[in-house]
Amino acid sequence: MSEHAQPLGSAVNAASTSNDSKKVIFASSLGTVFEWYDFFLYGALAAVISKQFFAGVNDTTAFIFALMAFAAGFVVRPFGALVFGRLGDMIGRKYTFLVTIILMGVATFCVGLLPTYASIGIAAPIILIVLRMLQGLALGGEYGGAATYVAEHAPAGKRGFHTSWIQSTATLGLLLSLLVVLACRYFTGDQFEVWGWRIPFLFSIVLLGISTWIRMSLHESPAFLKMKEEGKSSKSPIRDSFGKWENLKVVLIALFSINGGQAVTFYAAQFYVLFFLTQFLKMDPALANMLLIISVVIGAPFFIFFGWLSDKVGRKPVLMLGLLLATVLYFPIFKSLAHYTNPAMDQATHQAPITVLADPATCTFQFDPVGKAKFDSPCDKVKTFLVKQGLPYSSAAAPAGSPVQVSVGEVRIDGFDEAALRGAVTLAGYPTSADVAQVNKVMVVVLIVALILIAAMCYGPLAALMVELFPTRIRYTSMSLPYHIGNGWFGGFLPTVSFALVVYTGDIFYGLWYPVVVTGVSLIVGMICLKETRHVDIDNN
Repeated sequence: MSEHAQPLGSAVNAASTSNDSKKVIFASSLGTVFEWYDFFLYGALAAVISKQFFAGVNDTTAFIFALMAFAAGFVVRPFGALVFGRLGDMIGRKYTFLVTIILMGVATFCVGLLPTYASIGIAAPIILIVLRMLQGLALGGEYGGAATYVAEHAPAGKRGFHTSWIQSTATLGLLLSLLVVLACRYFTGDQFEVWGWRIPFLFSIVLLGISTWIRMSLHESPAFLKMKEEGKSSKSPIRDSFGKWENLKVVLIALFSINGGQAVTFYAAQFYVLFFLTQFLKMDPALANMLLIISVVIGAPFFIFFGWLSDKVGRKPVLMLGLLLATVLYFPIFKSLAHYTNPAMDQATHQAPITVLADPATCTFQFDPVGKAKFDSPCDKVKTFLVKQGLPYSSAAAPAGSPVQVSVGEVRIDGFDEAALRGAVTLAGYPTSADVAQVNKVMVVVLIVALILIAAMCYGPLAALMVELFPTRIRYTSMSLPYHIGNGWFGGFLPTVSFALVVYTGDIFYGLWYPVVVTGVSLIVGMICLKETRHVDIDNN
């Protein structure tokens, strides 16, 4: 009996450890899915929110403002990382990310109750932005806590695989938000933009209850408990993380080598692509959401695959390959999306390109923050018309004092003549919307999946690498700040900056320069400065 007792006990302990690991992964991931759902709802409903809360300005400005409010949640994420990272390193991982999910859920629920601009005027967008900032603070503490908690429970050699489940939660949260929005659109019909948009936000209170109950049952991280027992915890995590060059150098490398580049790949694949399809290619929003949902379902498992692969071949090779592919392939992928989504516009753009020839001094950037500017010069009127119609154009400088001239292929129109301009673009074959029958849905899904695969290469191994870069006593704080500066500032502003660049130039592809430059810089810094971390012993560093 004694000969078999030890193996049996070992088997029981192994089974218990395996079950505990599964519970940790499930509970941490599920809560994080719900938190990402709350955060991403706004992005999925940006077009509706622009009408409800920014109705006091022109349509283009309203949408840019809606994207800026979306980005406001990202601006404060680094501050949330500092606040909750400090708490996580001092009082524990479990209770800190319990607080963050409650804050996120309550803020999201309140958005569903918020009166619109039509009801309370300028107070509506102000309160909306405040709630978005509370969401950003919460998410600033959530990710670092969940990733650290799972990594500190994971066995050596499997951290990439275990933490990749946390990495997949952002995509799953987006998927859940899209599904709920699609269901609400279907059941509320033409009332969706009146009141149906509130339901997804109000539904978050149910998810909050579930995730809070699950997280209450978790135990504290063993690495944190060991550190506390040995008296090695930091009394000032922020100072120890960023006040000493030895650690600050690693923080900066983490930010500029991978977090910035990773962030733009994620938001390009799952947010900007949706704006690109609906705003620039004029695809029906319901169809765009459906194709994105299908793509996300196909692409989500690859976040886990690339996390697992990083356990085998290393974090750095997988991450650098993703950044390289993003830098090289973004322009070809998005140009292919234009071809397969709206072939009529793609053909018209090549056969009869639109050019606005004008004195630059007479043209203004079409952005009116206070709703008081008057775009009344002929150049402004031409560009306002083109932007509202979603028509791609290029600008050319004419000598000072020259009247504006619009070329639509071989047709020349002097000054602003809306009837002549409308007739010219119609004759040239520019469609008012993407013809659903002409959309190559299979190729659109293939191209979106390609974008998701690139994001998965950069995001799947990221949590493991970030945990492995920093010592236990300041890990939560040190990893959270570069992650949330990267995702909050580099990634969160991608839709806003890219959309504004497109509006400014008229070139629907010009906004891609932003993610391409960021991924290119990250690739160079990563190749030179980033070290491989997969064999690091995180319990003793």
